[in-house]
Amino acid sequence: MSVRTGAIFSGRRGYVTETTKQTIALVDDDRNILASVQMTLEAEGYQVRTYTDGEQALQDLIARPVDLAVLDIKMPRMDGMELLQRLRARSSLPIIFLSSKDEEVDQLMGLRLGADDYITKPFSQRLLIERIRALLRRNEANRAEAAGEASGSLLVRGNLTLDEARHRSQWHEKDVPLTVTEFLLVKALAARPGLVKSRDQLIDAAYGDNIYVDDRTIDSHIKRVRKKFRQVDDDFNQIETLYGIGYRYKEE
Repeated sequence: MSVRTGAIFSGRRGYVTETTKQTIALVDDDRNILASVQMTLEAEGYQVRTYTDGEQALQDLIARPVDLAVLDIKMPRMDGMELLQRLRARSSLPIIFLSSKDEEVDQLMGLRLGADDYITKPFSQRLLIERIRALLRRNEANRAEAAGEASGSLLVRGNLTLDEARHRSQWHEKDVPLTVTEFLLVKALAARPGLVKSRDQLIDAAYGDNIYVDDRTIDSHIKRVRKKFRQVDDDFNQIETLYGIGYRYKEE
């Protein structure tokens, strides 16, 4: 994990109360970087757990879940890619993936394996904080919306069922595990069947309007969503691509 020096900032914006009980996992084999980022996150009111290798992180995160994890790629014993894949097999935990600026293949692979977001290195700690806040807000807003709308927390479109209160998605009554980002994308498309959603609209739905995300990020998420549904049903084809325009959920 590479971080630009001079990027540390303190929690002077009044966010401490908001994040007091939220726990962030940092996984990186560089202890100096871990200590630096941990100090910044704790200044913002987060609780932080640090891990120096993937195997150690996997065992503890399964036993003691956190609110969000930040994973670097290069680590001993189990790298970030494998850790991401194994966490995704068990959990929809929000995950931010770190990759080098010139390693586009790693970025795309991370998204296809289930990362909710990625940051390229070197990065400022301010950027990391904003991405963490944005992803946690999306997760909390999705849960709060479901909890506050008991009658509307269940979205049914033909064979698709989205239960927001339980963050549960089903196809033909079979569970399809989706990450926070994937769930929000499917929800945005299925809410208005037949209506074309541009990539910009999907970015706003999944990330919010204050976060810049490359169009290819949405494409990678959609590919992974399709793959997950096709693991349940080989004939799944409800999410259509309109080249040069965007995506839509096909009415059944």
